[in-house]
Amino acid sequence: MQRFVDNVLAVTKESVKTFTYESLNNIVRLINGISAILLAFLPGKATILEGIHGWELRPTFRGPRFPRWMENGVSSFNQFVHELSVDSDTSSVDYSSGEEDFDGIHPSTPSSQSSRVSRASTSANYEKHQTGWITCILCWILFPAKFLLGLPFRLGHFSCSRVPKSHSTPNQPLRLRSIKRVHTLKEHIVHRATDRRRGVIEDLHLAIEIFIEAVFDVVHNAAHCILSPSKAFRIVQKWLSYGSSSTEGIHDDFSDAFVQTATLGENDPAVTERKTTFHQSMNTDARTCQDVITELGYPYEAIHVVTSDGYVLLLERIPRRDSRKAVYLQHGILDTSMGWVSNGVVGSPAFAAYDQGYDVFLGNFRGLVSREHVDKNISSRQYWRYSINEHGTEDIPALIEKIHEIKTSELKLSHPDLDEEIGKDQPYKLCAICHSLGGAGILMYVVTRQIEEKPHRLSRLILLSPAGFHDDSNLVFTMVEYVFLFLAPILAPIVPGIYIPTRFFRMLLNKLARDFHNYPAVGGLVQTLMSYVVGGDSSNWVGVLGLPHYNMNDMPGVSFRVAHHLAQMKRAGRFRLYDYGSAINMEVYGSPEPLDLGEYYGLIDIPVDLVAGHKDKVIRPSMVRKHYKLMKDSGVEVSYNEFEYAHLDFTFSHREEVLAYVMSRLLLVEPTSKEQLNEKAERLKKRQVNS
Repeated sequence: MQRFVDNVLAVTKESVKTFTYESLNNIVRLINGISAILLAFLPGKATILEGIHGWELRPTFRGPRFPRWMENGVSSFNQFVHELSVDSDTSSVDYSSGEEDFDGIHPSTPSSQSSRVSRASTSANYEKHQTGWITCILCWILFPAKFLLGLPFRLGHFSCSRVPKSHSTPNQPLRLRSIKRVHTLKEHIVHRATDRRRGVIEDLHLAIEIFIEAVFDVVHNAAHCILSPSKAFRIVQKWLSYGSSSTEGIHDDFSDAFVQTATLGENDPAVTERKTTFHQSMNTDARTCQDVITELGYPYEAIHVVTSDGYVLLLERIPRRDSRKAVYLQHGILDTSMGWVSNGVVGSPAFAAYDQGYDVFLGNFRGLVSREHVDKNISSRQYWRYSINEHGTEDIPALIEKIHEIKTSELKLSHPDLDEEIGKDQPYKLCAICHSLGGAGILMYVVTRQIEEKPHRLSRLILLSPAGFHDDSNLVFTMVEYVFLFLAPILAPIVPGIYIPTRFFRMLLNKLARDFHNYPAVGGLVQTLMSYVVGGDSSNWVGVLGLPHYNMNDMPGVSFRVAHHLAQMKRAGRFRLYDYGSAINMEVYGSPEPLDLGEYYGLIDIPVDLVAGHKDKVIRPSMVRKHYKLMKDSGVEVSYNEFEYAHLDFTFSHREEVLAYVMSRLLLVEPTSKEQLNEKAERLKKRQVNS
């Protein structure tokens, strides 16, 4: 009787699992199908989606392309290196990209066997989806009849087949075991850095399965107690008699919280126990810029910088300590240094600069949800009380002075005769590559340092779609401008910072980004709607949401004053400092009006390269040309170039043309030679004599 009950429960449990799993899958397919239908009727989708690699308007919609290091775990080059280290007897390598749909979009890269198998399985899945809808409808209609007719057969099958499955014998052939070991090793290497997080749908599948298992486990134990009362009585008696042993039993029941693991590269490869954590169970992607850099085989250094007003900034570095040329990269709004390394070895400016011999420094503005500050008890309202002024006059000066301190001390150690060679000049050349808000911050920094007659220590500026002028913008930005300008006194105390406030919703965003990738029509619909909000800009907005700096533990935010500052500049049509009001302006600036930075562009004494995107609807090319015209009229050595790209394509997308141009401008700056230093000294002497 007990065996019969076990068989009934087992069949019922598997049937319930199958029914719920297929029901959830059908609901998801329905949502994806409705999204595809809506996407087909939305106007302007061709322009919005054409800038995203992997989107092609065909009957089968494809999802937005994630950065390469998120798709395969590491860059294709490093996959190739790992593959060679695992399969040393490989005689030939396939250099085809394996994605025939993207002819000419990407250069051919080495493909590992695991990625080729993955793409092959994806192609098979697409073919299966062609008949998926008809199959699902028929399954739903015929499922009750199939279940009732198959129940006797399943019961008979379970009652007759109680023999346990045979395990692999110890005398398994050595060759087969070595092949399995190699495949396991390869999977460990390739997947250890991969984006392995689950989406919301996958979490629902897992939660439902765990819930069904728990319910049927309770029913199974209850049935055993009813059918075997003597056994149940002994268990109860044991619990009542031995309280301490029951506690140990409870601990034993939770022994599955330890996972058997073996770490690659350890001296002792024996299997050990590793305790799981809450964050691992949530299965979110919280990789940092450090993880990306080190996983790709580059050196890394983290430097904490404290500003004069107490904010703790993270300056990250890919060090070349003996190099006399350095580059400082500064991100834009709602971004971090992750943007400069998000395309892996091949397409990221940070890695390209390092490969050209530069000492690379990645700056991070203030404005993280973690609220890094010397005052550990600082309130949210106090922390977010800053504007773009603080980015340009506090953050960037602190970061660049720290770079100067580090480079000067290191070069003096590696070049003992450097003091005699350079005199009072700095022993290295520092260039800055800045995007969006970072461009506005660096221009503010250079102008204010020149006004204060302090050295800015920079040799060249390369500004990618810099902020500062915003009067030519779309209707949505105009509406936001009016909201911030007229409701600022009310909103400022209530909403000091704009970010996702709770860990749960940050985790939800992290997981939804994965679902947008898994269900391409839904991702395409979200991408199109987000593009409408920003005026039709075709940047990969959904792909950017999937970057790991938007995770449950932390994320970049933007203060209300920064948004208010941008609204002020849009209304005034000028690039100026924050307007506190006439009374406070007199105290801060010494005049009732804030300083107009555009009027002081003549103080910029270094070359400036401006880059705009023809499809950029966030900062339009006309606004970048406004920077160019003011600089040109002021006598600044400035260049202007325009590419057929959108706002985020300068950092988050793999654009060979833009990257080649940025590197070509960067290479124009060479370390100062001894002859050039002598000429500079002579010019200074002549100026002193003439004065």
